[in-house]
Amino acid sequence: MIEKMTKYSFILLKGKDEDFLTAVQELGVVDITRSSKPVDKESSDLMNLTRELGAAIKAIESVDWTSDPDRDKIAAEKVEIDPSDILGCYRNAVARLKALDEELVAARKDAASSKAWGEYDARTFRLLEARGFRIRFYCIPKKKFDSSWEQVYPLAIVSDDGKEVRFVTISDDPAYSLPAEECQAPKMTPEEAERRISDIGRQIIRHKAELATLKEYAGTLSAELQDKAGRLQRHLACAGAGSAAEGMVTTYTGFAPEENEKELCEALDRMDVVYIKDAAVREDNPPIKFKGNMFTRMFSVLTDMYGRPSYDEFDPTPYISVFFTLFFAMCMGDAGYGLVLLIAGLGMKKMLGSLAPLVTVLGGATLVMGIVLHTFFGMDISTVSWVPDWLKACMITGTVAGYDAQMLFSILIGVVHLCVAMLLKAVYACRRHGFLNSLGTLGWTLLLVGGVIVGGFFLLGVIDAALTKWIVIVLGGISAVGIFILNDIHRNPLINIGSGLYETYNTVTGLLGDVLSYLRLYALGLAGGMLGNAFNSLGTSLLDINVPGLNILGCGLILVFGHVLNLAMCCLGAFVHPLRLNFLEFFKNSGYEGEGRVYSPLSNEVNNE
Repeated sequence: MIEKMTKYSFILLKGKDEDFLTAVQELGVVDITRSSKPVDKESSDLMNLTRELGAAIKAIESVDWTSDPDRDKIAAEKVEIDPSDILGCYRNAVARLKALDEELVAARKDAASSKAWGEYDARTFRLLEARGFRIRFYCIPKKKFDSSWEQVYPLAIVSDDGKEVRFVTISDDPAYSLPAEECQAPKMTPEEAERRISDIGRQIIRHKAELATLKEYAGTLSAELQDKAGRLQRHLACAGAGSAAEGMVTTYTGFAPEENEKELCEALDRMDVVYIKDAAVREDNPPIKFKGNMFTRMFSVLTDMYGRPSYDEFDPTPYISVFFTLFFAMCMGDAGYGLVLLIAGLGMKKMLGSLAPLVTVLGGATLVMGIVLHTFFGMDISTVSWVPDWLKACMITGTVAGYDAQMLFSILIGVVHLCVAMLLKAVYACRRHGFLNSLGTLGWTLLLVGGVIVGGFFLLGVIDAALTKWIVIVLGGISAVGIFILNDIHRNPLINIGSGLYETYNTVTGLLGDVLSYLRLYALGLAGGMLGNAFNSLGTSLLDINVPGLNILGCGLILVFGHVLNLAMCCLGAFVHPLRLNFLEFFKNSGYEGEGRVYSPLSNEVNNE
C-alpha cells in the first residue's frame, strides 16, 4: 500500500540554505522537491563525479587476481598509494593497464615477426648503413621466389618454411632493382622484443598490485562518494528553491511520511526555520513510498518498471506479486524446473544477491504448479506408478466439454484476473470522482463481474437455471441504466446513450481479446513440456546404441544440454509474458496510470539518491 505523506512548506532567511539542507539531510526523511537532472555546470560535474566514484568503488571491490597466472608476483609487489588522491590513483592504474594491454599485444606481434627473421646484430646493420650500404628485407610466397636470384643479387635467405621465403639483400648500389616488393624491416631483434615484453609485464603487475592495494581504500572512496552525493542533492535542492521578499526569503517544499511527523516536527522546531505542514493531496504530486511486507517488496521493482502510482491511485504491487508468481509458475509448468530454481535460490544467495528470495519464491511456485500440471523434466507424472494417488488427485488432467482442462484453467485464471482489475477500477473511481460520477464504471463492473459470479454459481449447481435467468436480467437492467443513461450525469441522456453504445463496442471486443491473451499461459507451459519431452526421447534413444559407456555419456549430455537450454528459454518466456498480462490487460482494465514519482528523501545514504 501507499504510505500517507505530509507536505511541508519551509520558509527561511537567505543565507541559511546550506545549514538548513544539511540538517534536513541528516534527518534523511524529507523529500525536498528538486531536479533529478543537472541544472548547471556545477551539478553536472558533481553528478559525473558521483557516477565515476560509484563505478570506481564497484570495480575496486570486485578486483580479484587469484586466478591470474602472475598472482604471486602481484601479491609480492609493494605499491605506495597517495591517500589524498585515491580516485586519481585508480584512474591512472586503469588507464595504464588499458594502454599496457594494447602495448603487450603489439609487442607480441613484433616479437613473432622478429623471431621469423632470427637473431642478428643490429649494430652491424647500423655500421653497414653508415658506410653506404642499404639493407632491404623481403618476404614473398614460396611459389614467387626464383632461386636464380641468388646468383644475380647480393641476397641471403633467412628462412623458408615452405610457404614463405624471407631474405635480405645488402648492396651499395642504390639503382639495383629486385622483381619483388620490399617488406617492413623488423623493429627489433628477438632478444630486444622479449625484453620489451618482460618490461611491459612488470608494469602490468605493478598496476594490478596498485588496484589490489586500492581495495584497502574502498571505504575512503565510499566516504567521498557520500560527501559528493550529498553536495549534489543539496545543490539541486537549492536550485529548486523559491524566492520571496525581494530575494531575502527562500522557500522549499518537501514531503515526509506521516509516521515520521512527530520526530520530524521536533527536529524542525529546533532549527531556525518556519514551516507549515498539511496532509498531502494528489494535486501536490507527493512522492510515492510503498509500505509492504517481505513478500510484496520483492515485486516492487516490477511496479517501478511500469511506473509508480499517483497519490490517490491503488498500489498494484500486492496484486502483481500474487498474479505474476502464479503466471510465472504456469508458464514454466514443470516441477523439475521449479525444483532447480528453488535450489538455486536457496543455495546461490551470494551470487544472486537480492534476487535470491524472488528466485526461491518463483521456484517454489513453479514446483507446486508443475505438479498440478503433472510435468517433471518433460515427463508426464500423472501416468507413472510411483506418484501417490493423493498427489494425482491434485493434477489437472483430461478434458472438459471437449476442451483441454489446462486450457480452460488458464482462461479461468485470466477471467479472475480481469475481474479483480474491474473491481479495483470501480472502487478507486468512486474514491476519486464520487459515487454519482462513477455510475458508468459501476455499471460495467456489476454487469461483467456480477455476471461471472452468477455464471460460476450456476455451473457449480448452487443456483438453478430459472433463478440464474432472473438474476442476469436484473443485473443487465441495472447495469444498462449506468452504462447507457447515467454514465455522465452532467451530460444530455441522448449523448450518454451514444457514448454508451460506443463504449460497449470497445469493451466487448477488447475484453474478448484480453481473455484470449491468457491462453499464452497454457501455450507456454505446454510448449516447454513438449520440448523437454523431446529432449528426453532424443537422449534415451541413444541408450539403444550397443556401445557401452558411449551411449550413457551421449544420453547424459543431451539431457543436460537440452534441459538447461529449455529451462533458460522457459524462464525468459515466463518473465516476459506474465509481465505483459499485468502491464497491459490488468492495468488497462483497472484504469491504472502509474504516473507517480519515487520517494527520494534528501539523505546521506547514497542508495537513496
